[in-house]
Amino acid sequence: MSYLLFGLYIFFLAFILAYNVLQFNLLFHYTRKKKPASPIPLGENARPFVTIQLPLFNEPYVAERLVDNIVAMEYPRDRFEVQILDDSTDETTSLCEKKAEQYRNQGFDIKVIHRTDRSGYKAGALSEGLRQAKGEFVAIFDADFLPDKRFLQNTVPYFQDSKVGVVQTRWTHLNENYSLFTKLQALQLNVHFTIEQMGRKTGQHFLQFNGTAGIWRKRAIEDAGGWKADTLTEDLDLSYRAQLKNWQIVYLEDVEAPAELPVEMNGIRSQQFRWMKGGAENARRMTPIILRSDLHVTTKLHALAHLFNSSIFVAVLMLAVTSVALLPCLDNLNIDTRFLGISLLGLAGVATVFFYANINLLPRPLSVQQVLALVGYFPLLLVMSMGLSFHNSVAVIEGYAGIKSSFVRTPKYNIVGRTRLKTDKGQKIPISNNLIIEGLLTLLFTAGLLMSFHFKDYSFFVFHLMLAFGFGSVFVVSWRDR
Repeated sequence: MSYLLFGLYIFFLAFILAYNVLQFNLLFHYTRKKKPASPIPLGENARPFVTIQLPLFNEPYVAERLVDNIVAMEYPRDRFEVQILDDSTDETTSLCEKKAEQYRNQGFDIKVIHRTDRSGYKAGALSEGLRQAKGEFVAIFDADFLPDKRFLQNTVPYFQDSKVGVVQTRWTHLNENYSLFTKLQALQLNVHFTIEQMGRKTGQHFLQFNGTAGIWRKRAIEDAGGWKADTLTEDLDLSYRAQLKNWQIVYLEDVEAPAELPVEMNGIRSQQFRWMKGGAENARRMTPIILRSDLHVTTKLHALAHLFNSSIFVAVLMLAVTSVALLPCLDNLNIDTRFLGISLLGLAGVATVFFYANINLLPRPLSVQQVLALVGYFPLLLVMSMGLSFHNSVAVIEGYAGIKSSFVRTPKYNIVGRTRLKTDKGQKIPISNNLIIEGLLTLLFTAGLLMSFHFKDYSFFVFHLMLAFGFGSVFVVSWRDR
């Protein structure tokens, strides 16, 4: 039993280390990145017609802000239309209708497409809008985004290359300083929108349209088979199908699209669940297609790693649980427990990628305080990720098992900086089984700390301390935010 547990521990540790090796590879590519060649600017009369789609579901606090922002685009008024794709069941619909009427009276081409059945969720709304779209190109913005006025001017010219199917821009954060949790989310997302996206692009691997703050060639969507609602991440699904059809994605790291981060733990949980489960659903569906394709072997490897990257949470959870079970058995193994310090290699890899991604985004000149703050945030980000590992593992397993669930929106509250509108508290969220299990896991890893003292073996002490703090924090804040 001791050797079986040790074998499981090493297996999950090796999985995490392999993931970090691939992250290092993306970092290597990122350091060799080149800015996309600037296209020839389009004259005002040469600018193509663009459809701007705004998919909404019950967003009364941000819907008007979004519409006001979009109609302010510095693009010829007769060269774009705005579709408010509204599936709402609350006052959002009437707010949008009033805004649309206001701007129609000013000469804007804007309409509300309201659905009452919400079939297909966001993918269904985008499909419905696409059927009515007049534009050769389709820009998409979620409810919480406030793109720059020059967004279309900065992105549309890249479509002069007929192979380009998508142009994706980098998310930035309107409220990253609202709380510790928003700060940690921002730092985590920065890794994806720098090293992962640009690293994949530089390495000529598949990358991702992120569902919003990007623009599609309408023909690329249709050629790839259109939006499909059989995964919770319809954006990743269509991205891969389009690239398999040889459409290219241009990623513009220097073009920013500010958005609001979730501020409540239950909002973070619902967003994470959707992303993790959708990734697993796509891995289940796309893996055979990727393996049968004629892609280069390294591109296949990175594509599979991308599709399966949500599995890292399952590996972390299993490593954590196995380490507690292994603690009483270490004496039976007759090994130098310092060997387990190899796990620090994984942390070193994650830390390097995290630090490199975020320090490049800090304003210059750098101050000692900024660098020290970044160093201090890293262990806190690890703790939050560990605390969400059970929740995210459930999502991943459901995705692999083909268990379907609804698309749960992430609440937005019109937050910029630290200012938040007053909102109704609404109904209290019921206590879920997952929340109870997270409370029990807090106790389990606290017991692991006590076992370290009992057996006088501190091989896992820091690991269990981070786990106990992570699960405890997620449990307490989730309970508070109910």
